[in-house]
Amino acid sequence: MTAFTEGWGLYTERLADEMGLYTADLDRIGVLSYDAWRACRLVVDTGMHAKGWTRKQAIDFMLANTALAENNIVNEVDRYIAWPGQALAYKVGQLEIRRLRTEAEKRLGARFDLRSFHDAVLGSGAVSLGTLGASIDAYITKATG
Repeated sequence: MTAFTEGWGLYTERLADEMGLYTADLDRIGVLSYDAWRACRLVVDTGMHAKGWTRKQAIDFMLANTALAENNIVNEVDRYIAWPGQALAYKVGQLEIRRLRTEAEKRLGARFDLRSFHDAVLGSGAVSLGTLGASIDAYITKATG
C-alpha cells in the first residue's frame, strides 16, 4: 500500500504546477529541491541495501547532493536503513499513477477528464498497484462505453 499512498502524494505535488499555481520560475525551486532529495533517496536506499554502502557513505552522499540539513539527512538515512525499499515504493507509485494517467489521456482523447480520473484512482482507497491498474482500465472502458 505504500506505493499507492505515497505515490499518490508525490503525484499530487505536480498538480499545483499543472494548475498554474506557480507564477514564476522561482516558485519551482522548492519542487526541484524535493526532486533532488527524492532522487538521492533512491540512490541511498539501493546503495545501502544492494551495494553495501555504510551509513556514513549514505549521509555524505545526501549532504553533497541535496539542500537538506544534516539532522534531516541523518533521520532519513536511518529510516532507509530500517525500511529497505520504502524510497523506491514512493517513486514507483508516482510513476505508475502518471503512467496510468497518460494511458487514460491517450485512450480517451478529448473525453479525458482529470477530475474523474482522480476519482477513479482514489475510488477504491489504498490498493495494490495491480488492482489500481485494473480499476483504471475499467474506468477507461466505461468512459469509452
